[in-house]
Amino acid sequence: MQTRDWTEKTEVENRLITQLKGLGYRHVKGSDLNRGTQREVVLEDGLSAALQRLNPWIDDNSLRKVLRQVTHIEAASLMEANLQFHEMLVSYLSVQQDIGRGKKSQTVKLIDFDRPETNEFLVVDQFRVVDEGGTVKPDLTIFVNGLPLVVIECKASTTSTPVREAVKQLRRYQRESERLFHYNQILIATCDQAARAGTVGAQGRHYSEWKDPWPLTLPELGVEPTPQEVLTAGMLRKENLLDLVRNFIVFEAESGRRVKKLARYQQFRAVNKALERIRTARDPRERGGVVWHTQGSGKSLTMVYLSVKLRREPSLHNPSIVVVTDRTDLDDQISRTFLRCGFPNPVQADSVADLRQRLTGATAGVTVMTTVQKFQEREKEALTEAENLFVLVDESHRTQYKELALNMRTALPNACYLGFTGTPIDKEDKSTVRTFGPYLDTYTIQQAVDDGATVPIFYQGRMPQLQVMGNNLDKLFDRYFRDYPEEERERIRKQYAKEEVITAAPQRVREVAMDILEHYEEHIRPNGFKAQIVAISREAAVRYKQTLDELNGPESAVIFSAGHNDDEFLKPYHLSKEEERRVIERFKKPLEEDSLAFLIVCDKLLTGFDAPIEQVMYLDKPIREHNLLQAIARVNRRYEYKHYGLIIDYFGVSGFLHEALSIFREEDVKGAMHSVDSELPRLQTRHRAAMRFFDGVDASNLNACVKVLESEDIRLEFDLAFQRFSRSMDMVMPDPKARPYVEDLKFLGKVRQAAKTRYRDPGLDLSDCGEKVKRLITDHLQTLNIEVLHDPVDILSSKFEERLERAGSDEAKASEMEHAIRHEIRVKMDENPVYYTSLKEKLENLIAARRELRMDDKELVLEMQRVIDGMRGQAREAERKGFTRQQYPFYQLLVKVLGEEGWGEERIREMTGDLTAIIQEHVVPEWTEKVDAQREMRREIKHYLRDADYRDHLDELALKLMDLARIHYRQ
Repeated sequence: MQTRDWTEKTEVENRLITQLKGLGYRHVKGSDLNRGTQREVVLEDGLSAALQRLNPWIDDNSLRKVLRQVTHIEAASLMEANLQFHEMLVSYLSVQQDIGRGKKSQTVKLIDFDRPETNEFLVVDQFRVVDEGGTVKPDLTIFVNGLPLVVIECKASTTSTPVREAVKQLRRYQRESERLFHYNQILIATCDQAARAGTVGAQGRHYSEWKDPWPLTLPELGVEPTPQEVLTAGMLRKENLLDLVRNFIVFEAESGRRVKKLARYQQFRAVNKALERIRTARDPRERGGVVWHTQGSGKSLTMVYLSVKLRREPSLHNPSIVVVTDRTDLDDQISRTFLRCGFPNPVQADSVADLRQRLTGATAGVTVMTTVQKFQEREKEALTEAENLFVLVDESHRTQYKELALNMRTALPNACYLGFTGTPIDKEDKSTVRTFGPYLDTYTIQQAVDDGATVPIFYQGRMPQLQVMGNNLDKLFDRYFRDYPEEERERIRKQYAKEEVITAAPQRVREVAMDILEHYEEHIRPNGFKAQIVAISREAAVRYKQTLDELNGPESAVIFSAGHNDDEFLKPYHLSKEEERRVIERFKKPLEEDSLAFLIVCDKLLTGFDAPIEQVMYLDKPIREHNLLQAIARVNRRYEYKHYGLIIDYFGVSGFLHEALSIFREEDVKGAMHSVDSELPRLQTRHRAAMRFFDGVDASNLNACVKVLESEDIRLEFDLAFQRFSRSMDMVMPDPKARPYVEDLKFLGKVRQAAKTRYRDPGLDLSDCGEKVKRLITDHLQTLNIEVLHDPVDILSSKFEERLERAGSDEAKASEMEHAIRHEIRVKMDENPVYYTSLKEKLENLIAARRELRMDDKELVLEMQRVIDGMRGQAREAERKGFTRQQYPFYQLLVKVLGEEGWGEERIREMTGDLTAIIQEHVVPEWTEKVDAQREMRREIKHYLRDADYRDHLDELALKLMDLARIHYRQ
């Protein structure tokens, strides 16, 4: 039987190339490309040909200007350069040229987005780029008209964490060859069995799968297509790639920096389905519909993408767009989203009159953001009869069934209405679908969790004796008023025994507040997250604030709508609009930056409020139907190290949840909330997966356990299993149900830390664990007083010998020495690549000799000791030859390069001194960050090498000398 060649090249690269060729791409090997130098990242011949093909009027002078503008982007950062190029690409360039009517600005297309077939699509494997920062060679690069728009890194699926490794490599490429990524629009990490896409600057967690090949279907791709095949069909089909680049990329300003965002598959699909319906509807009144995407999955950005595409659709003649919400804070939020994404000229209507003025006669190019309440005037006739007017209604389930909505539709009778919601309604008196039209696209709660767009929500009922729902109310009333006479109790019952009064009773609020503080400080605060308290009334919200302050709880703020007749109890807590904005901004910041930990609300911030740092909602209020689903979704936003959201229920809303879910199909709301107990089966499975590594190993023998993790691949597998187990423990602790697994968690943490020390593996620290888990493990290690708490000892330190003595057997000593040497090589390779490359070869030879039984452990220890002694003698060797510590790596590099060509040692020693002197002359403050200073230094180095009659590999040697200079002569 023939064995399959499971390699990165055959299993991943070649399959992807074959699929792309089937999509009409041309394939060229990187080594066969015709380009001037390996520094060139734009294929200028291809770009020049495309410019002449797409702009046949262009003359040679204008062509040169455009080529220079594209290939010489001046920017302060990679993201700024990327933004500049994206604007060139989608908004086009202009040049002054006379084409028969005098010299005027002419628009130049780099790509024809409307006719994909007129562009050249090229896939290149092993496209090597040599830059100041180093040399990179991505597995695949996709060029459109000579522009490198897509970079793909492939890994064999047999690698432990292939996609994670591919993303790490893509991030390294961006550091080492910035210019290649000036032009990049999409980054892809794939191993065929898993594939994810991201953008320049994105962290690994921001890369996402592409699960729908729209407009194709999965069956059209064949039987069980792989994730790579689905992503390729969905993102890299020519029409889709150009559509994504043109209409589905935004540069959003976040916390003072730009973040590049690429649409997810459900956003791309929903927008295109909406456009398809708008183009093909037989009757203008049938153009509308509903986009049902669960909360937290990016509806606001979907509205931005749709607005961009509506504006660019030629058949719509530059339409006007009205974005409607039902609350001022949502209006502000969505307005900011449009502005942050650079959408041109969105205007927020500031009054009823302002809205009427902006819409009266509006026919083209207006973008107005408004609340539905500004349609309060009953219109007798239309403000505009325009059909190229599109009304995008956010959270379309709430206010679109009454008089305000009727006024809006009277004012804009021929508009196309598109509803966006996370919780549509389908009841006799209210129906989102009957109001707006059919579902254009759906994206369910479970799909969002599966895709990592949101985190799962867990539910826990607390203090059932305080719940007031249903028949609990009478019991609670009897408890509070049992000492009163019967007649008095009956009078109080009739007048005051309402849910709101009982729930807001000061003693009850105090008991709940104490429980909230205990839960928050034990479960939530250690991981750095924040919380929201939802009170039944404004009075109760203020009471919670006062009580938390009295109990010395973390900093809190209360936000509610002020009334004209509010009494002295509420007035001191009124916040102005600006004060509210500042409080919300503070709440969104990490705890270490801002200590505001609790937001206490009544109705405000229950819907449309987006604060990813919020992990828990303490719910002490009856909320029903879609409002309940909207509220609990406040905790489902993704945040670093946040693996779940939590609803702690003090009111007993679980019955309301069942009622709320009953209006939907079961598959559409599956996974809305899970009981904490539902995590137990997964905890058991993850516990077994982590412990199986040590089956049959003596758990009391730490060296034996650590040896299990000697292979890097095994360590990666173990680390993944440990992280999953620790996440489940973080979720369940300190529930008594977690107790059976605590000792094993401590054991695994101890082994993991010992393996980090032995193998010098920085990936095995505890920083990626939840704080509760981390504290449990580190406390255990301190209790045991074991050395694995300490960082690895430097191999050149005298303490290293003490470490070896404690290792015990020769096998353990050899392992300790091997990984200490490997760590030294890894850390110092850039400082002296010639010496440490040679050292790496020597080490591999020794390991191979032991593996082939040509030496035993004792001999291996002796040989490794000689290697370590040689490493310690490096400084003495440099001094003996008359070089400083900084100069010696330059000398060794020149010996390696020039010695092989017969240059004498004396001449090489002289050149070492001359070249390091040239470098020192050009060292100025922060020169490694200044392109001009680096260019001048490199020019002088090349000039010296030419004068010395060295020309064969001049550019390559100059770059290697520059690399050493950046390390050894930093200012």
